Amino acid sequence: MAAPSPTTTHHRLLLPASTHRRAAAALAPSALRLPIRARTSRICAAAAAPAAATASPPATAAVAVEGKPTVLVAEKLGAAGLALLREFANVDCSYGLSPEELRAKISLCDALIVRSGTKVGRDVFEASGGRLRVVGRAGVGIDNVDLAAATEHGCLVVNAPTANTVAAAEHGIALLCGMARNVAQADASLKAGKWARNKYVGVSLVGKTLAILGFGKVGSEVARRAKGLGMHVIAHDPYASADRARAIGVELVSMEEAMTTADFISLHMPLTPATDKMLNDEAFAKMKKGVRIINVARGGVIDEDALVRALDAGIVAQAALDVFTKEPPAADSKLVLHENVTVTPHLGASTVEAQEGVAIEIAEAVTGALKGELAASAVNAPMVPAEVLSELAPFVVLAEKLGRLAVQLVAGGGGIKSVKVTYASARAPDDLDTRLLRAMITKGVIEPISDAFVNLVNADFTAKQRGIRISEERILMDGSPETPLDYIQVQIAHVESKFPSAISESGEITVEGKVKDGVPHLTKVGAFEVDVSMEGSLILCRQVDQPGMIGSVGSVLGEENVNVSFMSVGRIAPRKRAVMAIGVDEEPSKATLTKIGEIPAIEEFVFLKL
Repeated sequence: MAAPSPTTTHHRLLLPASTHRRAAAALAPSALRLPIRARTSRICAAAAAPAAATASPPATAAVAVEGKPTVLVAEKLGAAGLALLREFANVDCSYGLSPEELRAKISLCDALIVRSGTKVGRDVFEASGGRLRVVGRAGVGIDNVDLAAATEHGCLVVNAPTANTVAAAEHGIALLCGMARNVAQADASLKAGKWARNKYVGVSLVGKTLAILGFGKVGSEVARRAKGLGMHVIAHDPYASADRARAIGVELVSMEEAMTTADFISLHMPLTPATDKMLNDEAFAKMKKGVRIINVARGGVIDEDALVRALDAGIVAQAALDVFTKEPPAADSKLVLHENVTVTPHLGASTVEAQEGVAIEIAEAVTGALKGELAASAVNAPMVPAEVLSELAPFVVLAEKLGRLAVQLVAGGGGIKSVKVTYASARAPDDLDTRLLRAMITKGVIEPISDAFVNLVNADFTAKQRGIRISEERILMDGSPETPLDYIQVQIAHVESKFPSAISESGEITVEGKVKDGVPHLTKVGAFEVDVSMEGSLILCRQVDQPGMIGSVGSVLGEENVNVSFMSVGRIAPRKRAVMAIGVDEEPSKATLTKIGEIPAIEEFVFLKL
């Protein structure tokens, strides 16, 4: 390989405004830039209906309107948001549509706004005949929108992620206080004609430890309010900034410490594969006896059957829940009916102020998208020129997998603040647009432990929002510029690693990869050269370099019926230290991984999902 020439470093997180304008023209869905056809739309007659109205607006009249896009509002939206929409578009307020009615109407609409009650599946996008350009979710979660189908049909999906933060935090505090003083149970008892003062003696909050799991927007707002109640607040979040936590007076701790020391635990993490049923039998067994649980995040983060068992056993004294795995929960749910559980029907964002804020936020996002602007709250990728995608496709996959691999090597604690990406290429900087690659690395770093959906549109915004600085360096290689890149390197600075051998000589977690025959390969971990296909899952082992190591590890995996797809060993020198990378098709059990760790010559190991 030819020696690299002097490097050029780029440390801009956000593109200049002029570049954003060019990107908007090139990358926004093409239909958003076409002249709006003459359309027939039903215009909402109840233009000034108050946001608090519970009934659907009166029947609307069909009116032909020229030159404006049509926005279908399928669920109740605040008056301020409707007013913003009407300044730009024809607004059709049709609430409570059946799936059949929605499919029949959608072909006449350019944008659709929903809350959580309307399912926007593949059938809706197919029924639109290509006219639907934007779906706006008035809220955070987008579980009811088929993102893959939206992207396939060139439809941008936007949400309103910030307007309900304070409302959700306030509801969490309300549940915390109400649970501690048995407010709901005492209220029901008194209304039933009883005067049971001795039965409903509560607990004080002053001096108690509150553990916040998920220290994002809502979690940090809960912390501020809990501090005002005299509580000692700790938090666990692998991406939280220690400096930001200290500024609020919160100590970041490990998950183990949070669960074993807390008197109250408040959940504010997203529902991801990593957090699904995070609070299970094993987790409850570690908790202090008499702990109290609050959940205003996502129902699926708690194993509800395990929570019932923990309540019955006295491990958990009380729980206060606003969200459930299935909503609404069954009428005979043991959890809902448990005497030590306080429940509300997903009211976290249900304040007048939050609803108006959400309405304004989603209206601005939808109208901006219809104008062809790049929306910071977009949750799926915009259209990208086919020739660019074709050339960069394998490198896009490599970039995301390097990001996912690097973040899984982080041990947590202080949070990720700095990610450096190095591109080695024979092309001049102007001939290699790295925005998509940077976005995919950001996606790989952030998505595994977040509910954020990262793409070319919102990658820089999302990273900045989380206090992560993405810097880029280009190494100009000798050779033919026919291939876009020789390799990509990702480094995460100022963090500890679950696998210390991943720390390079300069002190960063370092992973490097390249594309071989169209397939992404991992080629370097820390200072160790490896060569493994980035498919399936990966076990990294640091070992003493001696005969029989491959056979020893392979035998353990074989005994547990775990299929090995490849192995690669990188070493510093013969009979010294080496790193073995093992690709596996199945996820090994904890017992299997323990057996690998017990092999005498294995000094450290880690299991990673690619």
